[in-house]
Amino acid sequence: MSRVRNLAIFSLFLSTGMSAFASVAPSASKLIDFGNGWAITNSMATGWLVSLVIAFVVIALIGKPSVLPSKRQAVFESVLESLRDLFEPIVGKKAFPAAFPLLVTLFIFILINNWSGLLPGVGTVGTGYTDAEGHFHLTNPFVRPFTADFNSTIALALISFVGWLIIILKYAGPKLILKDLFGNKADKAETPGWLYPILSLVFLVVGLIEVFSIGIRPFTLSVRLFGNVFGGENLLHGTGFIFVFYFMELLVGLIQATVFTLLSAVYIGLITNHDDGHHDEDHAHAESH
Repeated sequence: MSRVRNLAIFSLFLSTGMSAFASVAPSASKLIDFGNGWAITNSMATGWLVSLVIAFVVIALIGKPSVLPSKRQAVFESVLESLRDLFEPIVGKKAFPAAFPLLVTLFIFILINNWSGLLPGVGTVGTGYTDAEGHFHLTNPFVRPFTADFNSTIALALISFVGWLIIILKYAGPKLILKDLFGNKADKAETPGWLYPILSLVFLVVGLIEVFSIGIRPFTLSVRLFGNVFGGENLLHGTGFIFVFYFMELLVGLIQATVFTLLSAVYIGLITNHDDGHHDEDHAHAESH
């Protein structure tokens, strides 16, 4: 098999000869290598470009906000209101002002990056080699979806995790967090005296398991997002961008952005969103400090 390097540009809608793209490399390609492990990859470049596009669109759409909103501002506000209705019951009213900017940013950024892989030229323009049968194999695309790189999804998951930690410390406090993790949830007045200490030990063990599950959240969040986006990328390349799969990936991109953000909201709400008065008193005490 010859390893002749080639440079080629392919149309997104070519349905023949796309079997050469059936296997997409899981790692990002280095566009600029500075050495010592520092490099600019194709997925990083896509993430930066998407960030600039989002900022430009928001500025162009809203312009200077006004009390009497324009049509474009009204559209943007209606989207934010829909997201507010989705996240506020999960996070709780107290932590919502701090959590909402994080959740909205994650949702929009992940959604646009997921969908960026469906644009013409993304993942289909770059360098590769031609095998002995004359088939071109793309190995280093110039542009790659940001969320198709495992390093990128880990970074997003870590941002979500750090944001979660900051918010729960502010709106719940260490005392309530420890109680939620390791405290005895049984009602002491209604529990037999001999059983209560046993339940305390059980809840302590459950708390340790919960701490472990919390520790692996960044991994599970990143793997879920990366696996679905990378799998969809392989599916599209392997099937020649058949339209039924193309539109299916539009739906998958939306679902994965929603799942990632909803899970982030749920993790926050598990600590900060309590309805009973006892927890509300603890929250108020934490906020007063």
